[in-house]
Amino acid sequence: MLKLIASVILLLPAFIAQAAPEHPADSLVIRFANRTRLVIYAPDKASIQALSNYDLNKIVREMSMKLDSVSGGETAISKQDGSRFLKDTVLVVTRKKNGVTIVLNGTGDSTRSDSVKNRQQYKRSTVRRGINSWSRSIDFQIGLNTLLTQSTLAAYPSDVYSLKPLGSRYFAVAFSQRPTLINGKRAKFSLYYALEGSWNNYMFENNVVAQKGATQLDFVPYPEQLKKSKLTTFALQLPVVPRVSFYNTAGRKVFHLGLGGFVGYRLDSYTKIKHPDNDKDRNHANFYLNDFRYGLVAHIGIVRTNLFVKYDLNPVFQEGKGPDVRTLSFGISF
Repeated sequence: MLKLIASVILLLPAFIAQAAPEHPADSLVIRFANRTRLVIYAPDKASIQALSNYDLNKIVREMSMKLDSVSGGETAISKQDGSRFLKDTVLVVTRKKNGVTIVLNGTGDSTRSDSVKNRQQYKRSTVRRGINSWSRSIDFQIGLNTLLTQSTLAAYPSDVYSLKPLGSRYFAVAFSQRPTLINGKRAKFSLYYALEGSWNNYMFENNVVAQKGATQLDFVPYPEQLKKSKLTTFALQLPVVPRVSFYNTAGRKVFHLGLGGFVGYRLDSYTKIKHPDNDKDRNHANFYLNDFRYGLVAHIGIVRTNLFVKYDLNPVFQEGKGPDVRTLSFGISF
């Protein structure tokens, strides 16, 4: 279909003489055998004739970037609302100082009085955003935690503080912004940063309770079998992640990759145990945890699935007062 329209546009001067007696001087209507119409609006007949001064092939090539192939070999113009129209495509031509502007309209929006509104709707329906775009959102992250041992200490064998994989959960809520810094045809470079609150839950595999001793953290066996025993920390963090996003020919994001870092500060920490009768006990303390946190962050996106990985570069506990471990968190964000 696009090739047919391009061929007809190249022959516009030949059609003008035949079309002028049947239609108003400020419009040109070309009918095809399959009942498709190409309508060009302009202020006057001279403006239509002036189209021969422009590279209409280039205009058509620019339009083709907005076209999305559909099944059956047809070609449709896609809008954000999903509407598609194969017939009565209208081109509204507006002469400006820097050239000619082509605006696409639907069948029901073919009047000249609606051209400004249609142009605004068309801009809003564009999938890609420009270099000045500024995305703001509230993000939620859900995942799992694990502790990576850096060195084994005699006072802290690794099996003492081992974690339940599915019980050691990570949760965060972030108020984020993502301004676009560089925008290309098929890729763009943006900067993600946020203010987030994060909860790290470390649920112990063994029947032990973390207790703050006089000089160090102790993992004390509990006299009765507990349903759960965990250590939870809450921190306020600031992640900064440069991100590269890639788009398909239709302007839809298909993949993004980001790598950056974060800094944070621990605001609270507590242990929680659940007895066999479902009674719960909490104990708030610092448990010799490091207050400041910093580490690496990676963002990976495939179509609409967004994944994250966080790794703490500093130890979870103060040196010599707890096991020498780092936190690794990973999961999905939405």
